[in-house]
Amino acid sequence: MKLAKRLILTTAAFAAVAAGTLSSASVGLAASSQPAGAGVDAPAALKVPDGNRLTGVFSAAGVQTYTCTDGAWKLLEPAATLWAKKDRSHRPVALHSRGPVWVSTRDGSAVNATAVANSPKAGTIPELLLQATATRGTGIFADVSYIQRLNTHGGVAPTTACTGTDQVSVPYSATYAFYKPAK
Repeated sequence: MKLAKRLILTTAAFAAVAAGTLSSASVGLAASSQPAGAGVDAPAALKVPDGNRLTGVFSAAGVQTYTCTDGAWKLLEPAATLWAKKDRSHRPVALHSRGPVWVSTRDGSAVNATAVANSPKAGTIPELLLQATATRGTGIFADVSYIQRLNTHGGVAPTTACTGTDQVSVPYSATYAFYKPAK
């Protein structure tokens, strides 16, 4: 059931992009030899620690799903698709979902993370610095150490009251920057 729900949310994200309510504009892949912070504009609070290098930057479009808990909207899960600008086919690079986790649609590698810092932005979900808690596989997300969620738009929980087990999905877009330890 959970997988079916995530697939529906991801399908909803694709539909939103196709309808023009979310942008699939991408920022492309960064060179793997760049030091932390190079190539991305991030608030000081979201600086990646020294000793890490930028390995990929992707645009994302999807939804932030909220559920009613004790009369207030609480984040249930994100569901987003990530793209790379240099891929003219617009084939997804990864899917992002509850965990949070990012899973490559190209090689099956994955990274789980937890937020370690945030930078609030008016009218949108905050920008985040996330630290990897686990990785799997040998592909694009192998050995990822940090992730930045930047350039956020939308995704804010409703301010209206809720009842029961209501759920609502709010469109959002962001840029995700992935880092690995410098070698």
